[in-house]
Amino acid sequence: MAGTAVAGAACHLALLPHIPTPVSIPAPGAAASRGLRRCRLAAAAAVSTAPAADGRVLGRRPVEDVYKVRVVRGAAAQERVEALRVMETWSVWRTGGRCRLPWDWQVDQLVYIVAGEVRVLPAGATTGEEYMHFVAGDLVRYPKWLEADLHFDGPYEERYRFLAYGDDN
Repeated sequence: MAGTAVAGAACHLALLPHIPTPVSIPAPGAAASRGLRRCRLAAAAAVSTAPAADGRVLGRRPVEDVYKVRVVRGAAAQERVEALRVMETWSVWRTGGRCRLPWDWQVDQLVYIVAGEVRVLPAGATTGEEYMHFVAGDLVRYPKWLEADLHFDGPYEERYRFLAYGDDN
């Protein structure tokens, strides 16, 4: 894949694919490692929307794929929740209503949403349209090092568990 080297910023070592739209590169400083992760995530998220040679329009990859967030929904999620004994053994976290919470995952986290819904806007998102939406009944695995703002529009409850290295549950 052809790429363009970016010099003079926190992403100076990254090899980015050619992106026809402007990309904001964070300035070097105290948050250089966070900026480098954001730059890499933004580059991974960008896919040209120009028409392909055969006339098809190429779109963006699902945001969950870009940021390596795994989600299980429906009956499969319920079976997994019962097998993991989520309601009996996992910790509880709640919000009282509408709020925004900046979050930085230091380890993998497995979350079962009991009530409410959450919009997850990754730090590397280039527009407000690039968010993940999870609702009650979803079993979500957030990867280590993900940075995002969590937006809650009302009361929300989740059961959560932090995962150890190599734990694939």
